[in-house]
Amino acid sequence: MRVLVIGGGAREHALCWALSRSPRLTALYCAPGNGGTGEIAENVTLDPMDFAACAEWAARNAIDLTIVGPDDPLGGGIADVFIARGLRVFGPSAAAARIESSKAWAKDLMLRAGIPTAHAARFTDRAAAGAHLDHYDQSGGAYPVVIKASGLAAGKGVVIAPDPTAARTALDDLMVAGTLGAAGHEVLIEDYLEGPELSLFALTDGEYVVPLAPACDYKRAYDGDHGPNTGGMGAYSPPAFATPDLLAEIAARILRPTVRAMAAAGAPFRGLLYAGLMLTRDGPYVIEFNARFGDPETQVVLPRLQSDLLDLCLAVADGRLDSVAPPTWTPEAACGVVLASAGYPGPFEKGLPITGLDTLDSDIRVFHAGTRRQPDGALVTSGGRVLTLVATAPTVAAARARVYANIDRVYFSGVHYRTDIAAREVTG
Repeated sequence: MRVLVIGGGAREHALCWALSRSPRLTALYCAPGNGGTGEIAENVTLDPMDFAACAEWAARNAIDLTIVGPDDPLGGGIADVFIARGLRVFGPSAAAARIESSKAWAKDLMLRAGIPTAHAARFTDRAAAGAHLDHYDQSGGAYPVVIKASGLAAGKGVVIAPDPTAARTALDDLMVAGTLGAAGHEVLIEDYLEGPELSLFALTDGEYVVPLAPACDYKRAYDGDHGPNTGGMGAYSPPAFATPDLLAEIAARILRPTVRAMAAAGAPFRGLLYAGLMLTRDGPYVIEFNARFGDPETQVVLPRLQSDLLDLCLAVADGRLDSVAPPTWTPEAACGVVLASAGYPGPFEKGLPITGLDTLDSDIRVFHAGTRRQPDGALVTSGGRVLTLVATAPTVAAARARVYANIDRVYFSGVHYRTDIAAREVTG
């Protein structure tokens, strides 16, 4: 099988790594890839947002399956272009990807289908949003409230506003200043949910649903969940609180009803449905859905997968997921920590030399994100999230210890990482 992975982050590196273990794989390509994917796949200079060029390349190079990693091309309709060309693709149509690309659409879907989620009001007008907050304040509404950009915002479109001033500032930033561009033209004002968060991936061919291993990620930039939201600063799998009974409840109350509701809405979902969940006193609630593998959760979920990822993705793309054996998992835990550029998620410098990867212990996996190779082979930074270091071990505590025992061996100027990834799992 000849496989193309679209994207260039750590998620795509992890996908390439997992696919490379398949005995069915004969050729692996990554477009555009990064400094790490080039070690296990052939990097291809393609723009993931140039759907026609990507499909033409896949057809010309006899690609048997294309797996799309990032949200932007999925939301823009890359899967539709591939399907129209008769090319097999893993990833939802643009209509189905609205579960992520339009949080307003997703919220309406969930409320119609009775899927547990926070109450929300949606607005495209700043004055109307402000009037809603005025009424909320006058009626004694509780803070914090959640302000969400409806569109794609690379994980940075959520503000937890602790008070009325912060809520209005968030509306001004999104709807007036346009800090997130078109993503913030429509906003949701949501009730705040409390409880531990959980990420759960599920493969689906539009009918059959297969949950994968659970994970927890860390979205804030700094220790103690302080600072701005990022695309994710680390993750671990599995969390102890994600019991088999809880996962069965999530599948029954959330995952399967969502897939049925999307089919009924004329937007059947075929690909990877990612549920971001809050475990409240009233049970699991959906914070948001994503329409693709999550980053950095993919980097800790796939190292635990014992089954052939290629077989699973082919079954999804072909609409026969019920014909393959459910995935099996190693009993080991995984912990991953993101090394980011100074300033991330704000402005950051690029082109900084990366050293120390050759000094890491042999059991540490390194998934590249914002890296590139210079003509002389030297590795330099090229993004905000640069690397994810991952360890597997019999327990989360042991995996965490292995990562942090190695992390200071890697250096680039201004390197930043959180020191508390998975700490809550260890300390309770």
